[in-house]
Amino acid sequence: MNILIIGAGDVGFHLGRRLSQEKHNITIIDRNSLLVKRAAEQLDALVVEGHGASYGILRQAGVEDTDILAAMTNNDEVNLLACRIGKKAGVPITIARIRNHEITDPDFILSHQELGVDMFIHPEMETARAITRLLKQSEATDVIEFAGGKCQILGIRLEDDSPATGIPLKELARQHPHTPQRVVAVNRRQKTLIPGGDDSLQSGDQIFVVCRPDDIQQIMEMTGKSETKINDIMILGGGLIGQFIARALSREYHMKIIESNVARSQEIANILPNSLIIHGDGTDLDLLASEGLMEMDAFAAVTGDDETNIISTLVARHLKVPRTIALVNNVDYLPITPTIGMDAVVSKQLITVNAVRRFIRHKMVASIASLPEIDAEIIEFYASRESRITRKPLKHIRFPKSAIAGAILRGDQFLLPTGETQIQPGDTIVVFSLPEARQEVERLFQ
Repeated sequence: MNILIIGAGDVGFHLGRRLSQEKHNITIIDRNSLLVKRAAEQLDALVVEGHGASYGILRQAGVEDTDILAAMTNNDEVNLLACRIGKKAGVPITIARIRNHEITDPDFILSHQELGVDMFIHPEMETARAITRLLKQSEATDVIEFAGGKCQILGIRLEDDSPATGIPLKELARQHPHTPQRVVAVNRRQKTLIPGGDDSLQSGDQIFVVCRPDDIQQIMEMTGKSETKINDIMILGGGLIGQFIARALSREYHMKIIESNVARSQEIANILPNSLIIHGDGTDLDLLASEGLMEMDAFAAVTGDDETNIISTLVARHLKVPRTIALVNNVDYLPITPTIGMDAVVSKQLITVNAVRRFIRHKMVASIASLPEIDAEIIEFYASRESRITRKPLKHIRFPKSAIAGAILRGDQFLLPTGETQIQPGDTIVVFSLPEARQEVERLFQ
C-alpha cells in the first residue's frame, strides 16, 4: 500500500520504519529540516520537506495516489486539517493523532465524517492505560490484553530463587495442570528465543506467558512472584499521561504527583481533587525523599524527559520501592533498560505505532503488539473458511519454527493448542512471531 505519514518526529519516524519493513511504500512529510534529514538517511521512504497541512505539499507527496494517510505530528490542528484535505483528495483511510480528548467525545459538535478522520489515536491516553494495567498487576514487566480481555500476555522477569527455573517447560505444565498457560517467548541476554517443551528457564530470563486473566495469580506463584499490595503511588510528571493515570486510580489509591511547572501544578490541583499535587523538581533526590518516596508502594516516572525518568526510576529501585515504571520515549534506549536494572518500561511511540498498525491490518489481524524489550510481535489472527491453517491438524501444518501458536479463543473457550488441535473457522489465535516468520504465518491465515 501507499502510506503517507505526516510528521517525522519520534512517532512518525518509528511508524515509517515499521511499515517500510512490512513492504509498504512510505512517504513522509515534515517541515523540520533535521527530522527530514534523519528520515531520508535512515528510512526506506520518500521524504518531503514542507508543511503537512499544505495542499501543495500533499500533492507533491502524492496524496491523490495514497491509500492511507497517517497524521502523526504533535499538533492536533495540523493533523485534522491534513486528514480533511486527504479525504477531499480521495484518500480511503485517514488516521489522526490527537491530544485533545474532547474531539473524540460522542457529543463533540463535529462527527468523524465531518472531520475527515477514520481513526483517532491518543498516545497519552493509550500510554496511561498501559501504565495503569502495570500498576494493578504489580509483578509484571508487561501486560497486554487480547480478544477483548479474554487472553493476556504477561511479561515476568525470573529471580534467582524462582521455582520455575531449571525445569523443562513440559514438566512445568504437568506440575500445574489446573493453570492453563504457555511460555511463548524468552528474552535471555537480549536475545529472543521461542522455547519448546524440552527447554528450561534460567535465572534472569524475561518470559512471556499467555494465559487467562483469572489465572494470573497462580502464574505469579508458579514463577515465585508474590503480589505486592499497592496503596500509595507517586507519579513524577503532571502532563497528560500523569493526569490520565491519576483520574483512573485516585479513587482506589493514595496518589502523589510531582510537577516542576508552577502553572501546571496549580491547574492539575484543581482538576484532580483526590490527588496530592506537589510542585518541585523530580530530579531533586532530597525532594523525593522528603515527600516519602521510600514509603511508596509504586513509582511511575512519566515526564517528557527520558533521562529524568530513567534516573529517578533507578533511584526509586535503589530505595526499594516495590514497583517502578518508567516512560521511555527514545526507542533506542529500550533494549538496554533491563540490563541497567529497570523494572517495567513503557514506550508511547511503540504503543502508538502498534495501534496504527493494528488498524491498517484489521482485515486479517484482530490485534498486534510489539514489546519494548524484544524484536518480535504478538499477533491476534482471525481464522476464516479460506485460511489454509484450518484444513488439517497443526502437526500437519508447516508452522514456522520462529513462531508459536500460544492460545486459541473459540467462543468463550480458552484453549492451548497441541499438535492434534485443528483450527476452526471463526477461531481467534494468538501467535508470537519473530520477524523472519511473520509473512509465512500470515500466509497460513490468508
